[in-house]
Amino acid sequence: MKGLNLLVLLIIFLPCLLLKPANASEPIEIGLTLGLTGKYSEMSNIQMKGFKLWEDHVNSKGGILGRKVRLVIYDDKGDPRIAKALYEHLILRDKVDLVFGPYSSEITEAVLPVTEQYGYPVLVAGASSDRLWQKGYEYVFGVYAPASKYAAGFLEMLAMNGYRDIAIVHADDSFSKDVASGAKKWALRFGLNVLLFEGFKKGTKNLDDMAQRVKASRAQVLIVCGHFDEAVNMRLSLKNIKWQPKAYYASVGPVIRKFLDVLKADANYVFSSSQWEHHGSSTPPGCHEFYSSYTKAYKEDPSYHAAVAYAAGQILETALKRSGNLDRNRLRDILSAMDTMTIIGRYGVDRTGVQIKHFNLIIQWQKGKKEIVWPEDLRTAKPVFK
Repeated sequence: MKGLNLLVLLIIFLPCLLLKPANASEPIEIGLTLGLTGKYSEMSNIQMKGFKLWEDHVNSKGGILGRKVRLVIYDDKGDPRIAKALYEHLILRDKVDLVFGPYSSEITEAVLPVTEQYGYPVLVAGASSDRLWQKGYEYVFGVYAPASKYAAGFLEMLAMNGYRDIAIVHADDSFSKDVASGAKKWALRFGLNVLLFEGFKKGTKNLDDMAQRVKASRAQVLIVCGHFDEAVNMRLSLKNIKWQPKAYYASVGPVIRKFLDVLKADANYVFSSSQWEHHGSSTPPGCHEFYSSYTKAYKEDPSYHAAVAYAAGQILETALKRSGNLDRNRLRDILSAMDTMTIIGRYGVDRTGVQIKHFNLIIQWQKGKKEIVWPEDLRTAKPVFK
């Protein structure tokens, strides 16, 4: 009976134990993990720069609710088990006020049961696998378009340019599989023929055999669903077998500068989806300022990974100002209903937390430069098909 009474007391008072006393002199602490080493290190380090730039900017304006902001960032090494333990540490030991989501869908999937258990709203700025929003979570909010819609713009562009026969291959992680499944669905909607649909083990370095199967399928277009390594390795395998499709699309990898640095001239004519690009005058408010500050601070151009991280900070800042306090349930309700602008465009989610206001751009490397080729009203160059 005593054990039962103790359990009841814990259930009643646990939320209070997780709240630090409000003190205007203390910073608002926001915790997260990123794979700063390991298989996601390239994108995670870019995201960290975006988060840190937002932290600097918001503090230069006096912070939020009269308090400075302090990010608490740990390296999860790209390991879901480590990430899960670190989020428990952030919440139970560090007692951070709020959290951001980690990088990658598999890592995010591992930590969401923790954040959900303790009632921490999570802005997911580094993941988009559809299954993250199919488990009934109440505290999870997407910042950019879900994985199933990643390739939709590219497929529409193919249909408009008369290409019909495609092959879709994917790594076997959750994000890549969701991109592939979504691409297949959209391809059929646009009247395209999927001649090959096949997966491979994540981490496979030599994709020559898969490239040969794509060639044998007589597909005009190849879509590779994965991260950086898959995008590069398939490009190299196509070169190895001395065959190129009319169009080569890969998710994630081609949007960062390292893709060009590694492949050099072989990066040209590769397509991808981007959540944000700095271009011309048709940009959301604050976009130019973000770009200028980032390039000045880090001496490199930002990819969408940095911009999305910064946008997550903007969304949280807006929600906190509307809330007027750090009540996490109130923040959840505000994030559920809020419609606001960020440097990457609009934020707004459906009842499950899926982002519905933001759309992807399609980019292509041309002459060593990343160009926007879709949608037409935003493009900086026409798409080139080989």
